[in-house]
Amino acid sequence: MRSRNFIYFIIFVSFFLIACGKKAVTREEVFNAEKFIAKADQLINDREYGEARKILIEVKNRDTSKKYASLAHLKIADSYIKEEEIYAAIEEYRRFIELYPDNRFASYAQYQIAMAYFNQIESPDRGSGAAQKALKEFMLLKERYPRNPFKEAVELRIEKCRNVIADGEFLVGEFYYKKGAFNSAINRFKGLVAQYPEYRRNDEVLFLIGRSYQELKMKDKAVEFFKTLLERYPASKFAPEARKRSN
Repeated sequence: MRSRNFIYFIIFVSFFLIACGKKAVTREEVFNAEKFIAKADQLINDREYGEARKILIEVKNRDTSKKYASLAHLKIADSYIKEEEIYAAIEEYRRFIELYPDNRFASYAQYQIAMAYFNQIESPDRGSGAAQKALKEFMLLKERYPRNPFKEAVELRIEKCRNVIADGEFLVGEFYYKKGAFNSAINRFKGLVAQYPEYRRNDEVLFLIGRSYQELKMKDKAVEFFKTLLERYPASKFAPEARKRSN
């Protein structure tokens, strides 16, 4: 009798487990790319970035229509930006451009790469490297996507990048000048003037080149740069001193 009851118990448990399994299957959420993306958006708004990316990766893998896969990929990259995981974001944006070079959001991805570097610019002594990287990416954006919708903002940011890089070069040249390494200062300052002719402090740069040549007892070269300063920037605050030293 006991053995028969035990058999009935096993059969009951088996049917119970099968029923639970069927119930779990029927309750499994039906894949809907649009709804999944909306759910991921909500998770990102709630700063649940890891969970959001799990859903977006699922959309990438399961969207057979390929209508939402690219969007999911882009949102993965955006989620890293919001989480301040800059280099992970850059990698995802680059991958997006590789996979979808003709996608209407490809220029946006390139812009985001440039902005990721641009937003790391802090000051001339620490931001020059980030400015150089940002400048490179902004120029790439202009080259690849000349009709991008960010034109005005890009031009302003390119100008800022160039100014930050030039400020960094000026600080190096000024360091050499104050240290008394006048040849090194001259080389750095000359490169600065040649590469950034519109730099706002080029009057001072020309003046310091002239002073460096004076320190090296090279009067003719010093006068040459003082006169160049007077010709290009007659209203400069360095003009009176340059005029005295060029006589």
